Amino acid sequence: MTLRITDLAKHYGELPVFEHVSLEVAAGEFVAIVGESGVGKSTLLNCMAGLDGWDAGTVQHGGTDIGALDAEARALWRRAHVGFVFQAFHVLPHLDVAQNVALPLMLLGRQGPAGAERVARMLDAVGLAGLGERLPQQLSGGQLQRVAIARALVHRPALLLADEPTGNLDPATATRVMDVLLAQTREHGASLVLVTHSEAAAARADRVLHLSAEGIRA
Repeated sequence: MTLRITDLAKHYGELPVFEHVSLEVAAGEFVAIVGESGVGKSTLLNCMAGLDGWDAGTVQHGGTDIGALDAEARALWRRAHVGFVFQAFHVLPHLDVAQNVALPLMLLGRQGPAGAERVARMLDAVGLAGLGERLPQQLSGGQLQRVAIARALVHRPALLLADEPTGNLDPATATRVMDVLLAQTREHGASLVLVTHSEAAAARADRVLHLSAEGIRA
């Protein structure tokens, strides 16, 4: 499914964060978005996920106009079609690794033996086989980010959004995390939009787009 953004604008009061942002991301494509700090890269990613509203323009995914959905319908769309990887991991400390990864399946009502098998396969794919019963505080930063990637992909979303997923990691760990992220999105045929300050991460994208207050350009 294609993600299509047309003439998107976001303001905070009278101050524009960005305007005239238009782009398309095809199914299976990896697009990196770069730009100066404070230009709204994370905000744009949140708009793609329907987490933030916007002031002008449209966000469409596979024919669905995200802006036309009410809050409940938007949440249901996001639950079914979007995976989100945050810089700060956002794993739940009171749940073990397997339970964290299983959260999207639980929300979609896909629990049971098939769900447990999917979780086990994802943990193996991201190099965390055998660690399902550990709590987040027993893992390293790189392992936590791989938990976040497994959770984002376990329900096979068509669209994966990643906000500085290697920003808190050392270079070697960052490379391993990007390896996992790319291998899994390619395997699932998901579109990947990555916001990053990392030149190394951006260099691996099919396309790199530069966001500024005036819009977006290649």
